[in-house]
Amino acid sequence: MNLHEYQSKEILAKYGVNIQRGFVANNVDEAVAAAEKLTAETGAQGWVVKAQIHAGGRGKGGGVKFSPTMEKLKENAGNIIGMQLVTPQTSAEGKKVNSVLIAEDVYYPGETETKEFYVSILLDRALGENTVVYSTEGGMDIEHVAEVTPHLIHKEVIDPAYGLQPFQARKIAFNLGLEGNAFKDFVKFISALYNAYTGIDASLFEINPVLKTSDNKIIAVDAKVTLDDNALYRHKDLAELRDKREEDPMDVEAGDAGLNFVKLDGNVACMVNGAGLAMATMDMIKLSGGNPANFLDVGGTADAKRVKTAFDIILKDPNVEAILINIFGGIVRCDRVAQGVVDAYKEIGKFPVPLIVRLQGTNAEEAKKLIDEAGLPIHSAITLQEAADKVKEVLA
Repeated sequence: MNLHEYQSKEILAKYGVNIQRGFVANNVDEAVAAAEKLTAETGAQGWVVKAQIHAGGRGKGGGVKFSPTMEKLKENAGNIIGMQLVTPQTSAEGKKVNSVLIAEDVYYPGETETKEFYVSILLDRALGENTVVYSTEGGMDIEHVAEVTPHLIHKEVIDPAYGLQPFQARKIAFNLGLEGNAFKDFVKFISALYNAYTGIDASLFEINPVLKTSDNKIIAVDAKVTLDDNALYRHKDLAELRDKREEDPMDVEAGDAGLNFVKLDGNVACMVNGAGLAMATMDMIKLSGGNPANFLDVGGTADAKRVKTAFDIILKDPNVEAILINIFGGIVRCDRVAQGVVDAYKEIGKFPVPLIVRLQGTNAEEAKKLIDEAGLPIHSAITLQEAADKVKEVLA
């Protein structure tokens, strides 16, 4: 589950991470009030208006604007709130901005030059250990840095049984070229950041940039936090931060129905029971000349209601040219699934695209007979090769 920047920063602050302070606003009046409150609490004389969407690259799309005066702040907030913000990480139509963060200006002049760094914490699944990825090239696309100047990307592997050790925190600060008060402040910063990462069961922290201010303080100017969905039962307060407006409506509907669904950009939709079988089915679709339109795992129960909900979600995708149901009847009987498909088909009515059903396992023969005798334009199959041939046939 992704969080907005303002939500992420609130969490980091609770763990003692120094952040760029600010307040969220949903309209221009709230933006003005937020700026006034920020000035009263911090003395800020300039403000940054930052669009709150679940995507990076907001500045490139015009979603981050500095406002030196209150009039400029009103103008920027009015332009950003409600806009369709297109960034390198959004679709072509972009995302609607429902709120903005009014943040303090931390790039003030001082005794030293400001410096931006990149820091992220994530789980290295190959190693089974947490990893801090960091670079002196903050504020840039880290993918570009990794491609063009990979030697500027550093990694520190952390054993989750022991956590981030003091010598590791000092090593990271040293590799970033910090010294003096900035060095000491960064050691505290990265230690608090790691404690926050483990404390909320996150799967990703990305702070870009981490700023060394002109008076040698270390501040998180931006914050991207992704929570581990499997651990949300331990953090009900964090689960309430979910913003469904930022998610694909099809994903939300599938999640509410208990379906594991991921929308893709292909032309053949699939409905499968089991993640491994779903991956194999997607490979089979690709080898048959099609492209998977989704990953959809209906789980062990595939009754008429569940199947109909899955159909409803699939048919909302205008790119779908065929639907393949691939069920292995281990826990669930194939004839029960077949009856669910027939009932759902009759309830929906005429399908706009061909439907191929492949059932294998317990009562597979009975299931095929049930579908064949239903009098519906459904292509039935038993073997995977037979299903692949029918996919190729309907796409021809």
